[in-house]
Amino acid sequence: MSDTTATPDLAKTSAAETIGDTEAFDEPAGPLTVTRLLSYVPGILLLIAVGVLGKYAQTWWNTTAKHNHWTVPDIEYVLWAILIGLLITNTVGLHRIFRPGVGTYEFWLKVGIVALGSRFVLGDVAKLGGTSFLQILIDMTVSGAIILAVARWLGLSGKLGSLLAIGTSICGVSAIIAGKGAIRARNSDVSYAIAAILALGAVALFALPPLGHAIGLSDHEFGLWAGLAVDNTAETTATGYLFSDEAGKTAVLVKSTRNALIGFVVLGFAAYWASRGEAEAIAPGLRAKAAFVWSKFPKFVLGFLAVSAVATFHWLSKQQTTNLANFSRWAFLLTFAGVGLNTNIRELARTGWRPLVVAVVGLVSVAVVSLVLVLFTSRVLHWGVAG
Repeated sequence: MSDTTATPDLAKTSAAETIGDTEAFDEPAGPLTVTRLLSYVPGILLLIAVGVLGKYAQTWWNTTAKHNHWTVPDIEYVLWAILIGLLITNTVGLHRIFRPGVGTYEFWLKVGIVALGSRFVLGDVAKLGGTSFLQILIDMTVSGAIILAVARWLGLSGKLGSLLAIGTSICGVSAIIAGKGAIRARNSDVSYAIAAILALGAVALFALPPLGHAIGLSDHEFGLWAGLAVDNTAETTATGYLFSDEAGKTAVLVKSTRNALIGFVVLGFAAYWASRGEAEAIAPGLRAKAAFVWSKFPKFVLGFLAVSAVATFHWLSKQQTTNLANFSRWAFLLTFAGVGLNTNIRELARTGWRPLVVAVVGLVSVAVVSLVLVLFTSRVLHWGVAG
């Protein structure tokens, strides 16, 4: 199949049938009528049903294994929810009546991240955020350069290469959509970049946790690795929690730090293409550039920091903190169900091979570079300080 074969279909269906990380897949703005609100109900109920079924599946699996004296791995509810969602979407399909509500899984992801702030104090956020920030910059620079070089070598358009580099090094679909208008990318390039990023995100989701166990990573190390290596926030969160609860918390925090850089990275690519006369020039002046960065900034990160600040100053009772933590887990459960329900393998397979090759190189390079950074930071530097 050529690289142009399924572009129109992908452009129309990627928003509805594949997973992503952002506002890119939100419905068009409009009045919030009763009819519109009711349209979300079937899909949200399906998310709840798949999530609860995932919880029961974990319990059933462990109980059955114990009763029959089987030695089996403990499959977390996270994976059960994703697998059940995948099974539904890729067999009987996701009826259109469910799509508006199922699409809200990104909303639940952001709500879950904000509520998760109650489990961090600002000192922890600053410490981990500062450590991961340098790792992100190194990882982003090295992997981004590799992706751009491979994209050029395979003859992809410069803007498609830019979108793949933006999506892989920063924040998946969010960054791709943010970069689309800024660099005047074609819809076909956006569709290919999204499909390639999503396909590799699904691979990372299932490949990284077993690799982390095989390498012998601690919960903290794996959380750092997942936060640095996985593209989309939903998949990053699921990957971390597939390893452990602690790894999931760390992955979300690192990924939130990564997300905060979207505006700066898109600004850089926009300035490059504008200098070549192939994108709209950004207004001169620091204020205009700051406004551009703010427009791309993921606002839910501020919500996470606000809740963390409230927890830091002990303005929440122990019961309130527990309730927020439980609410965060339930919000993430709906997110994990949505990840599976929104992953249409047939649509992902329609992408041309060259963008997928670049995405594969991107995933491998990001995973390797970030793993080296994590191991160097947590083991080599630690040993050096201890010695």
